[in-house]
Amino acid sequence: MPIFNFKTLLSGLAFTALSTAAFAEFPERDIEVIFPWPPGVTMTSSQVMAEALSEELGVNVTVISTPGGTGVKAMQTALNRPADGYTIFDGWVAPMVVQSLMGNIDADHTDFTPLYALGAVPNSVIVRADDDRFPDLESLIAYMDENPGDLRYTSGAYGNLPHVDLANMFRATDTVAQHIPYSGLEEALKDMRGGILDFMAGNPGFVRANSEHVRVLAAFSDLQSVKDIFGGVPLMSEIDTVDYPLTGLAPMGWSWYVVPNGTPEEHVDVLRNAMAAALQKPEVIDYFESIGRPLLGYPPEDYLTTVDAVRAQLSTATDAVEWEAEKLGTVQ
Repeated sequence: MPIFNFKTLLSGLAFTALSTAAFAEFPERDIEVIFPWPPGVTMTSSQVMAEALSEELGVNVTVISTPGGTGVKAMQTALNRPADGYTIFDGWVAPMVVQSLMGNIDADHTDFTPLYALGAVPNSVIVRADDDRFPDLESLIAYMDENPGDLRYTSGAYGNLPHVDLANMFRATDTVAQHIPYSGLEEALKDMRGGILDFMAGNPGFVRANSEHVRVLAAFSDLQSVKDIFGGVPLMSEIDTVDYPLTGLAPMGWSWYVVPNGTPEEHVDVLRNAMAAALQKPEVIDYFESIGRPLLGYPPEDYLTTVDAVRAQLSTATDAVEWEAEKLGTVQ
């Protein structure tokens, strides 16, 4: 499925008589969006969507940062709320798929009813801008091959999707480095600039905000649109020495706005119609383009097929983190 897709978005703008009647009754109070990460560029993009939803619904839609457990805390919080339409979960792949596969939460994407897909966040391998040891990804891989376990890197939180991406690169090349967890990428960047870290994962918003300090070696994708977002850097699928297993949306961060199962159908209809309209607002489109986070806009009928396809790929990819730990243990 292509990353940019508004194929049925216009149809969502046709408000039914049922939905119009529901507007008179729902929503009667403010709505909260449970967001699984700390405040930052990614949270701001959710806030931009929430503001657009507020304009459509006539009530405040507030984004609540609920970090913890690589998204598990936020997902559990959303599931513990009443299924009444007043709680939306900004459902990222990390908790709904990755942490679910790892057994860190007894729930997955099937416990939610979709509104629309929001946006994707491609991941990449980045180094310090002036680090001349690694002019390209091949040189980084060659160094790790010759010096197993010597380099230090971070993806942010341990076990998050960028960590899965990098661990699969290690397994595909039979190399390994030491993962150092960080609560935020800005803190990690300080350590990389100081020589404590050798490389890290980075998304487009982070790369653009720190363009004077970082250099991208390759993007974890096989999509041309991702290559363009990162300014023409090589895609992992183009690196001859890496037989990379993840394709399409599987190596990317992405989220759907979802509500807990059991939410009244008429409330779901109201929220879907509002989000369909919000996704077309110029200010929403412009903001997402400005941070390199492509809007997806997949309609609710695509939810299961899209997420199931990613889950199928990641079901054999998440164990690369365990492989990494075992490999590291053999070289230290």
